[in-house]
Amino acid sequence: MKKKYDFDLFTIGAGSGGVRASRFAANLGVKVAIAEKASLGGTCVNVGCIPKKLFSYAAHMREEFDDTVGYGWSIKEADFNWARLVENKNIEIERLNKIYQNLLENPGVKILPDHATIVGPHEVSVGGHVYSADRILIATGGEPFIPQFPGNEHVYSSNEAFFLKELPKKVLVVGGGYIATEFAGIFNGLGCETTQIYRGAMFLRGFDLDARVFLSDEMRNKGVNLEFNNDISAIEKNADGLHVKLKDGQMIKTDSVMYATGRKPLTSNLGLDSCGVKTDPANAVIVDSNYQTNVESIYAIGDVTNRVNLTPVALAEGMALVAHLYSDRSRPVSYENIPCAVFSQPNLACVGYTEESARQNFSEISIFKSSFRALKNTLSGNAEKTLMKLVVNKANDRVIGAHMVGPDAGESIQGLAIALKAGATKAMFDSTIGIHPTSGEEWVTMREPSS
Repeated sequence: MKKKYDFDLFTIGAGSGGVRASRFAANLGVKVAIAEKASLGGTCVNVGCIPKKLFSYAAHMREEFDDTVGYGWSIKEADFNWARLVENKNIEIERLNKIYQNLLENPGVKILPDHATIVGPHEVSVGGHVYSADRILIATGGEPFIPQFPGNEHVYSSNEAFFLKELPKKVLVVGGGYIATEFAGIFNGLGCETTQIYRGAMFLRGFDLDARVFLSDEMRNKGVNLEFNNDISAIEKNADGLHVKLKDGQMIKTDSVMYATGRKPLTSNLGLDSCGVKTDPANAVIVDSNYQTNVESIYAIGDVTNRVNLTPVALAEGMALVAHLYSDRSRPVSYENIPCAVFSQPNLACVGYTEESARQNFSEISIFKSSFRALKNTLSGNAEKTLMKLVVNKANDRVIGAHMVGPDAGESIQGLAIALKAGATKAMFDSTIGIHPTSGEEWVTMREPSS
């Protein structure tokens, strides 16, 4: 006879993946509890995707104001109010928090607003009370990582950047990933004197090299100072601000230093040792193809597993896990051709193979590229250019990669992701009639390979 538990499923972490799994399970009649010590919605809603995109919109609007002159508009000098942006952002996030609360409460999920610790294969302690559960799901996500160095107490992460009391006049953004690159564009667009420092030769490692170089040129043209092959060795706080010493000997004075040098799985103080849940050297929870840990009753999804750290992936994993555990309809997640976007200024988005990875995995490929100044920029005088690039497998003519740097690149790539999933060939692209005049028609008019 099956043992009676307080809950069928106990989820730790109410981020995207945890909420999705919990409410879908509850909709199937599963008795579910979820524990979250912070705000509902996790990183994405509170200090990630949503507020970052809102800030990105705000940063781009200064350029929009400048562009209007060429189109006959006369606008008085724009005045930006940082406090108002932060306040309006907070109001929107609070609205989303309530939506997440309703999504959980409507199907009957019990919300426990406190820190949860695993104390056994079927037991979780929350606020001094121990709950039993048939299965435990770890969905705690990740958190920013700031390295140890002299003066690191004077820096802040992306979490704190969303709540700065004042917008700095000068800011250093440290890191070469998408978070650092996005915030460099945000600060610059909002009028800050911005420097992005990265220890490598070119930021956004893992993205297509042409796209990375193209974006770096566009960011420099917009006024961002990019310092590659460099890093911070120490920071001192003085009366006139922060004195930042770089490893090449430079000394930079700034008002503010933001670190975005990576994130780490949020597994500390979870009690994983209590029942021997295995983690990798990065402290990520190790799971199999069904998101099961080495402990039969404990599962994990999302960033805490440190596999594909994207909100839509966590959502898909949550649904896949629930389908596997509580229904007869399997919904395995395909990790191939996952589209992604960097909401930099301008945006960068991609799906499929980069040129570099394609050359390593296929015997022959063709590259099609188009770089142009969008029609909108002709009258405005805006110098920004757009890059579009297709990677094609010569053996079967299939398009295996698409990359774009330019306005709303993510919107464009999302549609191409469907085409790549469907196995579209370059001939299919070529036979598709474009919408004129749009930037998107370039995807179907690139006839001659560049290599």
